[in-house]
Amino acid sequence: MSSYPSDVAFTPAVKSIQTDKGSRASYAKVESGRGWNTQVTPELNQFLGTLDMFYFGTANGAGQPYIQYRGGSPGFLKVLGERQLGFADFRGNQQYITLGNLSENPRAFIFLMDYANQRRVKLWGTARVVEGDDELNRQLADPEYPGTVERAIVFDIDAWDMNCPQHIHRRFRQTDIAPVVEGLKQRIAELEAQLAEARAGGMILG
Repeated sequence: MSSYPSDVAFTPAVKSIQTDKGSRASYAKVESGRGWNTQVTPELNQFLGTLDMFYFGTANGAGQPYIQYRGGSPGFLKVLGERQLGFADFRGNQQYITLGNLSENPRAFIFLMDYANQRRVKLWGTARVVEGDDELNRQLADPEYPGTVERAIVFDIDAWDMNCPQHIHRRFRQTDIAPVVEGLKQRIAELEAQLAEARAGGMILG
């Protein structure tokens, strides 16, 4: 039986349901064709460089899942190799749920969302916590964030897929909207000044 990168998600149980629901044939074509990626492509590398957040999924030894929001400067999730990503871990609320989960279950998942352009990327793989590697910490440090890197988290890619934008509501970052809003405020001020000048000159009554 052939093995495909997408088998990390399309387990026998999933394929059975796909068959029952009528979608297995179309996904079988994808598997036997180009299929899912297993390495960082230029497209993924460019995508990562624009994002300032992602969702990181882990599970404990009993299988209980946990999703953690991660944010930083654009591109803070960095490419370390053709099948490897990494990011810095800073001091947070010190619950250490993600660290605890990875200590007993290395399976992990990264969900990337570009709300403005309605794109999403899903990455399956394994992750590990790296303590005390100063060189790696420097490599992953965010120059725009003053916090001290406490450790690194390295993610090894098994497979990834960029899928359809259906039902993704568009949202925009404050850094993208702020210049537009500021421009509108300036234009309003200009128009108000012109209106006041026209009234003062008697060109407009009332």
